[in-house]
Amino acid sequence: MNVTRLGVLTSGGDASGMNAAVRAIVRTALDNGLEVWGIFEGYRGLIEGGDMIRPLGWRDVGGVIHRGGTFIGSARSEAFRTREGRLAAARNLLQRGIDGLVVIGGDGSLTGADVLRREWPDFVRELEASGAVEPGAAARHPRLVVVGLVGSIDNDAAGTDMTIGADTALHRITEAIDAIGSTASSHRRAFVVEVMGRHCGYLALMAAIATGADAVFIPEDPPPDDDWERRLVGQIVAGRQAGRRHSTVVVAEGATDRHGAAITSERVREALSGGLGEAVRVTVLGHVQRGGAPSAFDRTLGTIMGHAAIETVLSGEADERALVMGMRGNRAVRIPLEACVADSRAVNECLSSRQYARALDLRGPGFNDSLATYRTLVRALPRTPREGQRRLRLAVLHAGAPSPGMNAAVRAAVRLGLDDGHQMLGVRRGVHGLVGADLVAMDWMSVNGWAPMGGAELGTSREVPAGPDLYAIARTIERESLDGLLFIGGWEAYETAHRLFEERANYPAFGVPIVCLPATIDNNLPGTELSIGADTALNNIVDVVDKIKQSAVAEQRCYVVEVMGRRCGYLALMSGLATGAERVYLHEEGVTLQRLVDDLAVLVQGFSSGKRLGLMIRSERANDVYDTRFMCALFEQEGGGLFDVRESILGHLQQGGDPSPFDRIQATRLARLGIGRVASEALAGRAPAEFVGMVSGMVEFHSFEDYVRLVDAPNRRPKRQWWLGLRTINEALARPAPRGAVRDAPLPR
Repeated sequence: MNVTRLGVLTSGGDASGMNAAVRAIVRTALDNGLEVWGIFEGYRGLIEGGDMIRPLGWRDVGGVIHRGGTFIGSARSEAFRTREGRLAAARNLLQRGIDGLVVIGGDGSLTGADVLRREWPDFVRELEASGAVEPGAAARHPRLVVVGLVGSIDNDAAGTDMTIGADTALHRITEAIDAIGSTASSHRRAFVVEVMGRHCGYLALMAAIATGADAVFIPEDPPPDDDWERRLVGQIVAGRQAGRRHSTVVVAEGATDRHGAAITSERVREALSGGLGEAVRVTVLGHVQRGGAPSAFDRTLGTIMGHAAIETVLSGEADERALVMGMRGNRAVRIPLEACVADSRAVNECLSSRQYARALDLRGPGFNDSLATYRTLVRALPRTPREGQRRLRLAVLHAGAPSPGMNAAVRAAVRLGLDDGHQMLGVRRGVHGLVGADLVAMDWMSVNGWAPMGGAELGTSREVPAGPDLYAIARTIERESLDGLLFIGGWEAYETAHRLFEERANYPAFGVPIVCLPATIDNNLPGTELSIGADTALNNIVDVVDKIKQSAVAEQRCYVVEVMGRRCGYLALMSGLATGAERVYLHEEGVTLQRLVDDLAVLVQGFSSGKRLGLMIRSERANDVYDTRFMCALFEQEGGGLFDVRESILGHLQQGGDPSPFDRIQATRLARLGIGRVASEALAGRAPAEFVGMVSGMVEFHSFEDYVRLVDAPNRRPKRQWWLGLRTINEALARPAPRGAVRDAPLPR
């Protein structure tokens, strides 16, 4: 079916990132010749009609990507649950010639759209017979095409790794618990933090992992017995005896015991207060979790899914059945709406009937792996080694530039290794420490509090060993009787591990298991789609650019923002996508003078017609001649006085700060995989040299035998850069105007 007019609405609870999705939907549709009508205030606006349904033009969605909530409004509608309400909605759509609908919301909102889709043929015939719509409507609009995007902070939808708003909510929660931890530590006090998650424990569990909380209660995993209060108090007391200064318990609002009775934050507070004999504070975060500017991830998620929704409409795949856009790994996928909703509701039904094992199984292996990892990390002390167990000596070290999340990775590796009965050693100062035998024994509490910390507490270095250094490293491995090495770092870490692998014939001591975890803000490593630290760097860039844009709008100014990445354009392209930048300059594509002249012409045209902001993002080594200062000078000189031009070189602030929740969780997951691999291979008498990563949401280990084949060594980046496929989205959404004619509607008041 050829859809020419499309409606877009947001419904149910708001979620940060919805505006990015609406922007992508509108601009992608307009760029492909479709008309887009905004349906304000959700299904209520769809039923009321009138001015609640009006055209959206290119400029109407400018300046919204950084805003929380949804600028077209959202509301729950009881009237839409009735046939009369849906009939009125169909009439309003038909009167405007709209026969395509993109809905952003939770499972209730998506189900409502699917019900309307199935009833559509009957509604059209009924409305045509009554004269409510023009004759021939049934022939012109035989069906309603429905495409959904899941907007839910709970991340409770089946078939997709993440839902719009969940990452931002996790940011809000993590920031709050980090802040609470400061005062809790000062007073040696216990805090109970209640987070959202009526039917899903994702936010609570991930927040507990990211912040190092002492206990967590989630709907899918009630305490195993009725004596949970006493066991909780014992767990907190044991942690304090081990040296912890404060205690934090995270409670999902839907947590229950095995009998279905609610475990509320107040109930937990009473248990701790009575058991510890001290005052215990409760913080209920409430709707603060929904608010605020969306994270970089939610901006790109909404953008990618919004663009994919229009491609789905145009493909004709949604003609016969409603589809939902999901994300698996970093790829948009199409999921049958009916299956998505049914699988999501199956979990809720299991919880209602207290089939908790089945509910956990439906959550999938990623959720269960995270829960198992957390249960280990939260222990007050490691388990006692088994009698007769072979205890390995495993070393952990950094190499390359500091990257946020490195400390979280070390914490997880050390504790998981200790809990398996092994001896864990930290190598200080990276490769320098390996050369100089600067190793320190790591115990359980030596990494306490490391999860939220930026930087690299063990220290790092950027040297790649050669010559005498290789001999010194071999001697260190022999003298310290090391059974395996876990590298956490960037390009230099991989080069060092590859060098040790290549030199095994000359230095037999290098014949121990070696695994590298990717940790670099540049995201320029082979075998993984995302490196530890890249998400934090993106959020740092987005935060600064948001402020820059506010300044630029006030003074009719164009900014050229330079970001890190060396010759890998990941940070530049993804930050351009997340901030709505008009142009992104990458080394992979090159920069020519003609292109700069063309971009200048676009700027002049835009500012001449009332534009107030220009934003260009440049990767730091996009071109050695046409650098940031040259671009600024060119645009200013030839801009005809229409606008000022300023440069902003963000520098090392991109590497600093506390790691984002995503990087803390990613670091923990990769550390579990890495240290587990090193230990299991050593116990089996094997000595692989590998690097681990996540590709399309799946774990992949690659041998260093393949390393040279996978990298573009002169440019220090992988040969396969998945994110370059997003370039077309950035270009389409950043055009000064769509390819076809546009009718711009006034912005809603």
